[in-house]
Amino acid sequence: MLQSMTGFGVAQRETESYTLSVEIRSLNSKGLDLTLRLPRALSASELELRNLVSKQLVRGKVNVNVDLTRPAANRTARAALNREALTAAYQELQAAAAELGADTANLLELALRLPGVVQSPAEAAAPTEEEAPLTWDELAPLVQEALDRTLEFRRTEGQTLTTEILGYIDRIRILLSDVERHDPTRLENVRQRLRDSLGELLQSEQFNSGRFEQELLYYIEKLDIAEEKVRLVSHLHYFTETVHLPEPTGKKLAFISQEIGREINTIGSKANDSAIQHLVVGMKEELEKIKEQLNNIL
Repeated sequence: MLQSMTGFGVAQRETESYTLSVEIRSLNSKGLDLTLRLPRALSASELELRNLVSKQLVRGKVNVNVDLTRPAANRTARAALNREALTAAYQELQAAAAELGADTANLLELALRLPGVVQSPAEAAAPTEEEAPLTWDELAPLVQEALDRTLEFRRTEGQTLTTEILGYIDRIRILLSDVERHDPTRLENVRQRLRDSLGELLQSEQFNSGRFEQELLYYIEKLDIAEEKVRLVSHLHYFTETVHLPEPTGKKLAFISQEIGREINTIGSKANDSAIQHLVVGMKEELEKIKEQLNNIL
């Protein structure tokens, strides 16, 4: 069954010491275009993460975003009063006021404004060791969970695309059957044109029977579309079989669709019949729909 390259998956874990989330998004691409966004505490796991994602998603424009947050306890620390610094500053201000005979009513307020008396939250927080990095063993299960959800998303989208694409293939088969039904009429019209042309040639004094037979054989061969019809049926069958293979088949289906297009074009150019050419236009339209959808197939 087909898989889409479009996918999305997210996983999250909360512990007492951290909250870790992994988000994966993928879109269509000719190859694997992988972008990772990791916090510094997980930078050592980049290689393992890249290998795991590459192995399972294979193709697509893939963005992996890993987010790590720590508890906000340290960030909520309040300003703290340095009592020793306040006492020393106040005593200094008292001594200076006594010497100068200045007013001492606002000495406490002035002391509180001096540097080092009131500490900011960052200064007040007790110094802590550098936050310990997380290991790959802690990250891997969460990445796998996000990958599983992304792959499930791809499979679900692939089922929808499979139904659409096989519908287009069936439509080409129907149009080819119409070509088969109309082909005897086309051949009879060709024969009648040949009879008319032969009658005119036989009356000509410059008629060359040998040359005429050669051109007649060339003309008949040029108009014969029997082989193209057989090959087109074979390509359509091969395409349908390939759709149901378990492995990724997007590129293979693209090659088969090229062969389908080649036979359709040849039928249109050799038929020399307006009704069949109209049917060929319909087949080309369905084939373009297939090619458009294959751009998003893994």
